[in-house]
Amino acid sequence: MTTNTLKVKKRSLFLLITYSILIFVLIVRVGYFQIVKGEEYSKMAYQKQTRNRIINPKRGTIYDRNGKELAISASVETISVNPQDFKDKMKDTPEKIDEIANDMGNILDMDPQVVKERLVSKAAWSFIKRKVDKEVGTEVRKYLLEKGITNIYVDEDSKRYFPNGTLASHVLGFTGDEEQGLNGVEKTFDKDLKGQSGMVMSEFDAGGRQVKYSPETYVEPVNGYDLYLTIDETIQYFTEKTLEKAVLDYKLKRGAAAIVMDPKTGEILAMASKPDYDPNDPFAKPDFLTEEIEWKGKASQENVDLLFQTVFRNKALMDTYEPGSTFKAITASAALEEGVVTPETQFVCTAIPMAGHNINCWKAGGHGSENFRQGVYQSCNPVFVKTGLLVGIEPFFRYVRNFGFMEKTGIPLNGEPGADQYQWWEKPTEIDLAVASFGQRFTISPLQLVTAYSAIANGGNLMKPILVKQISDSEGNIIQKTEPQVVRKVISKQTSDTLRDILEGVVSEGTGKNAYVSGYRIAGKTGTSETKETESEGRYIASFSLFAPADDPVIALLVILDHPQVYPHSGGMIAAPVAGKLAEEILDYLRVERKYTEMDKRLMLREMYVPEVRNLALKDAINKLKAYELNYTVEGEQKGDDAIVMEQTPKPNSTVPSGSTVILYTYTPEKELAVTMPNVLNKNIDEAAQTLRNAGLNIKVEGIGQAHRQEFEPGQELSKGQVVTIWFEHTDTD
Repeated sequence: MTTNTLKVKKRSLFLLITYSILIFVLIVRVGYFQIVKGEEYSKMAYQKQTRNRIINPKRGTIYDRNGKELAISASVETISVNPQDFKDKMKDTPEKIDEIANDMGNILDMDPQVVKERLVSKAAWSFIKRKVDKEVGTEVRKYLLEKGITNIYVDEDSKRYFPNGTLASHVLGFTGDEEQGLNGVEKTFDKDLKGQSGMVMSEFDAGGRQVKYSPETYVEPVNGYDLYLTIDETIQYFTEKTLEKAVLDYKLKRGAAAIVMDPKTGEILAMASKPDYDPNDPFAKPDFLTEEIEWKGKASQENVDLLFQTVFRNKALMDTYEPGSTFKAITASAALEEGVVTPETQFVCTAIPMAGHNINCWKAGGHGSENFRQGVYQSCNPVFVKTGLLVGIEPFFRYVRNFGFMEKTGIPLNGEPGADQYQWWEKPTEIDLAVASFGQRFTISPLQLVTAYSAIANGGNLMKPILVKQISDSEGNIIQKTEPQVVRKVISKQTSDTLRDILEGVVSEGTGKNAYVSGYRIAGKTGTSETKETESEGRYIASFSLFAPADDPVIALLVILDHPQVYPHSGGMIAAPVAGKLAEEILDYLRVERKYTEMDKRLMLREMYVPEVRNLALKDAINKLKAYELNYTVEGEQKGDDAIVMEQTPKPNSTVPSGSTVILYTYTPEKELAVTMPNVLNKNIDEAAQTLRNAGLNIKVEGIGQAHRQEFEPGQELSKGQVVTIWFEHTDTD
């Protein structure tokens, strides 16, 4: 064999081996793509060849406890375009692009130039306008059909809508542009509410143009679950209306908060915070901002931060504050449960020297000798300092912990303070115990306090707050239901019964008298605390916590008024009447029967409706008024039994205290008889009522104590028998 032949054979063998290796590698590579990566590349190819138009699901509805809609998803439309396909079909008639942009701009109320930019953008898909009303979407469909345009699409969509505006805004929260929850239960229950998106799938070629005659595949969206809250829409309305009035009446610089809870179950019936916002337009400029502040909405991070610090902030949940004397109920619970005091244990109200300071009573000169019950009635600081010391440091703070003041309540809302956000002592001393016993120098949240009061009210069970009763699907099937949950037993029923009785006395006889409500047994406690904002300004927080009726509580209620710009600014003077009036509205709404006491009757507080007696014979009218415990005076020459009552004052369905006088006219007066409004300021209820009675007027009583405001100025001319509202208050409060 020649040398050349040998070289040729070696070269051929080398090439054979090389090509064999290359073919083997190619086979392995193809197998890798086909087998290992086959599914992945198939998906990628499918995605390249198809375009999906997302169909948003209908977000679940949020209801109150009675099935009233608080947040709904309204049906709207979204207008979108495939720019590549649109430009390809319009390349021969570019002038039509301007025409379509103008027409679409008119229909959608948009700048035609903006519409054109979106029609011819370089994106694979472009939204022309999202979430337009159904009527507008129908108009667009009609236009596209008339013009034969097939690459602009009108797809169903949904938009979050809150039918009650600002009502319960801090509980509900709001959603973003993509219908994602950003605050409140909209955020914490976003996964349940949002559902699953559907889509419309179409086939496209490599140039991004829709393949002719290719079918569209429609995947139905799955709607979100519905939430049923424990909130009662009516009680929420009462609560917010009450806070709005308090903000104006007391010029509250830092707003207000209130919580209403069912003490037996832990269900939140209302949770309100002021200032608030409209979740339909959450990034609107708040009302309290001056015109000088430039407002850029959510485009400005600075503005968004301001919103989260003010109107988005749920004060009832997120704020921490010194509770003041409302905390004395917790100290009393610990002392009664430990057996270190009884309601009759004797004390003397004198200054207590501790750590180089004197702890004095809020009342100048103190209260002198008193028993524990009276000490609670009068909110006597020295009594509670001595009581706290009798309980002892370790047991006292064990009760504080057991009542839930050192942990989250677990309510399903974002923003509840963690343990590090409260001010507590790591190693408390006697002076720490002393100031803590009357609610100073530590912080808690409003929700923690109303939950603790609920435990006192219900027999000693600390309940976990409930905000969502159940989660259901669109067909009403229950997906999840929340049952009342006892966190722990904190005091015995005997202690609960004793303390309920004592706290009722705080309202009927003590510093909480301005929360007194005729016919309802209210138990509660006042609170006032001060926090230094600057060297020159003190921030006062006035509060009142109550439950009612005291013998069988159906509500627990806390009202907090933050930084009032009026004097006096104590809880007993401004928070107690607010809380009492709100409790009365709620109890009336819940149809809790009033049970009038001798005190109610003595103070003329039992209210009666004035019946309709016009067109009745005088004898029948008089008998009807007597049945309503009302007096009468007859005006007119005809005063026999058969005379006909032509007019009456007060008018039918007015509310007046029992014993009031109704003027009966046996003729049709051109003008009702006139009397002059007297001055009743600083008089008690009996004195004011007698003064008005002598003037020929009837009284409507608001509050108890001394008259501090009257509806009409002295000397003003009024109709004889007219009902005049007089506001009373007690000034001997802490």
